[in-house]
Amino acid sequence: MNFHYSTRFEEMFPGAAHVPFHVVGGNYRVLLFFAISGFAIFFTLKHLRYGMDFVANRFARLFPAYWGAILITLTVEHFGHIPALDIPPFAILVNFTMLQSFFYLPCVDGAYWTLAIELGFYACMLALWRAGVVEHIESAIPGWLALRWLLFFWHGMPGPVVDLLVLEWVPFFMIGILTYRIWSGQRRWRDQFPYLGLVLLTIGGTDTPDILLAAIIILGCFALMIEGRLRWICIRPLIWVGSISYSLYLVHQHVGFIVMLTGNRFGLPPLASYMLAIGTALALGTILNRLVERPAGQWLQDKWNQYRAVDARAVA
Repeated sequence: MNFHYSTRFEEMFPGAAHVPFHVVGGNYRVLLFFAISGFAIFFTLKHLRYGMDFVANRFARLFPAYWGAILITLTVEHFGHIPALDIPPFAILVNFTMLQSFFYLPCVDGAYWTLAIELGFYACMLALWRAGVVEHIESAIPGWLALRWLLFFWHGMPGPVVDLLVLEWVPFFMIGILTYRIWSGQRRWRDQFPYLGLVLLTIGGTDTPDILLAAIIILGCFALMIEGRLRWICIRPLIWVGSISYSLYLVHQHVGFIVMLTGNRFGLPPLASYMLAIGTALALGTILNRLVERPAGQWLQDKWNQYRAVDARAVA
C-alpha cells in the first residue's frame, strides 16, 4: 500500500503533488506473497477428500470479497472521474470471472494481476493432488523447475502455458511449499536443502541478482518463523491488518489514488492526502472483510457442505 501510494502514484500521475519520499521494493513484496501462498495451500489440501471441495473452498474464499471490491472500485472511479483508470466495459465484465489476465485484458484495479497467478497455482496444485503427488511434492519440483529453465531459453513458449503453470513465479511458491513441509514435521531441513538449492539456483540463473537476494531473505524469514523467532510480530495491530489483508489488498490501489488526486484538487498537502488514502483503504478493507468476505464466504462454504452431505446420503 505504501509503495503504491508513494512510488507507483508518482509514476502514474507525475503531474500530481506527491509525498516527498518513496517506499521502494513493492515488486519484492509480491514475491513474499507467493511464498506465503505456497505455504498456506496445504492447510486446505491436507483435509481434502474430493477435487470439487477444493474448487468450492477457493471460490468461497476468493470471489465474494473480489466481487465486492470490484463494485466498490468502480463506484469510486465513477465519482472520481480519473480517465487514466478507466477500462472498456467488456473488460469489466470479464474481470468478474477473475480470468481477465489470461485473456490479456486490463484489470479493474492494477493490484488484481496477482489473482490470475493464484488461480494458475491452485490449478497446478489440484492437478498434483489428483495425481497423488502432493504427499511427496518434492518429486514434482525438479520437473517444474526444468520448465522454468525452458521458459528462460525458449522465449516463444505459449503465453497460456506460462501463465497456467505459473512458470515466472513458481520458485517462490516452492519456497513456501518446501518450508511448510519442515514446519509441519513431515520433512527436516537436511531433507529439503537439495530442493531449496535447486530453487535458489533456478532463481539465480533465470532472474536478476536482486530477485535472488529477495529469495534468500524470504527463505530466511520462513526459517525464523519455523524456529519460533518471529513471535514478537504477533501484536494486535499487525494481527488485525493480517485479518483484513485480502480485502485491503483488493480495494487499496485505485481507491487510494482517487482519494489522493481528490485531495490534490482540494488543496490538501500531499502528506495529508496520503494519510487520508491509507485511512480510507483500511476502513473499506475492514468493511469489506466484515460485511462480505467473512459472512459470504462462510455462507457459501456451509451451502457446499450441506450439498455434500445430502449427496453423500443419496449415494449411501
